[in-house]
Amino acid sequence: MQMEITQSAITQNAIEVGNRIAVKELKPEFIHLVTNNQGIIHKVCNLYCDAADEREDLFQEILLQLWKGYKAFKGDAKPTTWMYRVALNTAISSFRKRKRRPMGQGLSDYEFQIPSPVGDPDADEKRVFLYKAISKLSKVEKAIIMLYLEEHSYDEIAEIVGITRNHVGVKINRIKAKLKKTIEPYFS
Repeated sequence: MQMEITQSAITQNAIEVGNRIAVKELKPEFIHLVTNNQGIIHKVCNLYCDAADEREDLFQEILLQLWKGYKAFKGDAKPTTWMYRVALNTAISSFRKRKRRPMGQGLSDYEFQIPSPVGDPDADEKRVFLYKAISKLSKVEKAIIMLYLEEHSYDEIAEIVGITRNHVGVKINRIKAKLKKTIEPYFS
């Protein structure tokens, strides 16, 4: 049986070959970008997922969404800003899809074992309480405070989260007040 070759089949084949060539050209750039900035993805995964398997799944989903959007990335924003935006949007949509977990379930003690730069045991304890308090924030509040703690400017946070610069300032002040109210009783 001989297969009939049509103009649409030739066109489709040409498109597939063109896509493979484009993918081969984009792949090294993409791998370089992700390799150099994978900490962004890990931070978002750790912030939005408690279990290791959930973090792995989210990491893969974020990579997939980054790859899908890579060709459309025009460079209007910094690559890291674009990565944060994609990672946070993916995490938030993934978070919505999953069942809500019971309140009070936060990050495990293992994840709180972040060494203090000075070696101060009080700083470690305060950091643990801070991360527990952050884990109780809404998904958008978590994103904003994570970016703020990483010393991103209000303009960068606004661009990543998709709100105005002024709204970022308001949100940060409200988040700080919430965190202070949550943490203060433990250190009074």
